[in-house]
Amino acid sequence: MTLGRLYGVGVGPGAPDLITLRALDVIRRAPVLALPRSSDHGASMAWQILRPVLGPVPGQERLLLTFPMAKDPARLVPAWDVAFAAIGERLARGLDVAFATEGDPSLYSTFIYLAREAPRRWPGIAVEVVPGVSSITAVPAVTGIPLADGQERIAIVPATYGLADLEGLLARFDTVVLMKIGPEMPRIIAALEAADLLSRAVYVSKATMAEQRIERDLRALPPEREGCFAMVVVSRKDASGVLAGAVPLREAIA
Repeated sequence: MTLGRLYGVGVGPGAPDLITLRALDVIRRAPVLALPRSSDHGASMAWQILRPVLGPVPGQERLLLTFPMAKDPARLVPAWDVAFAAIGERLARGLDVAFATEGDPSLYSTFIYLAREAPRRWPGIAVEVVPGVSSITAVPAVTGIPLADGQERIAIVPATYGLADLEGLLARFDTVVLMKIGPEMPRIIAALEAADLLSRAVYVSKATMAEQRIERDLRALPPEREGCFAMVVVSRKDASGVLAGAVPLREAIA
C-alpha cells in the first residue's frame, strides 16, 4: 500500500495576502484539504483566511475536522482520534492531505499533535511542513515595535497555561510575548504594574485581520475574556542597539 503524503501548511496570521506562494501551491495540488475548527458547527479560521485567494480547485475534497479548544484529555483525545482516522482513511487511499493551519504549523498548532502521531498510525508516512507567517512576527509589523535588537532576548509564553513564571520572565528577558490571553488579562496587568512595565506593553488582537485592534493602554481594555488571537508584547528595550551603538544609518553605510 502506498500512502499519500501529509502536509502541514501554514496560512499565516489572517491577512490573505500573507499566505506564501508555496502554501498555495501545495494546497492547490492536494486532493484533500483538511480544515481544523474548534467545534462541530463552527467555522474554520484557516479556511476563512484561505478562501479569498485560493479559488476553485476541481475535485478537491475539503475535510472539516473538529479539534476542541479545551485542556481536558477526556474531550480532546476522542475528538483527535476521529479527526486522525478521517485523515488516515484518505492517506490509505494514496491521497495527499494538506492540513491547513493558521499561523505556522510548528508554533502552538494542532498540526504538531498530528505530526507526532502520524508515524505510529501510518508507518512510513511522509510528512512535510510548509512554514507560514506567524502572529509573533505579524504583531511587530503592525505595532512598529521590533521584537529583538542588539543583544535582546525573547520569551514566548502561552498565558492561558499559567503565569506563575511571569515575574521572573519579565526580569530575565528583554521582550516577553504573551500568547493566548484568555481570561488572564487582570493578572497580566497586575504583574506589569508590579514590575513597572505597563507602559512598555502593547495589546494586539487579530493582527493583520480586518478586525485588528491595537491598544497601548492595557487598562483601557474591557474586562471580558480575550480570544486566542490576542497577544501582549512587553518590550524593555534596555539592550537595544548595543551591538552597533547609536550609529546613524547614513554613517553606518558610509
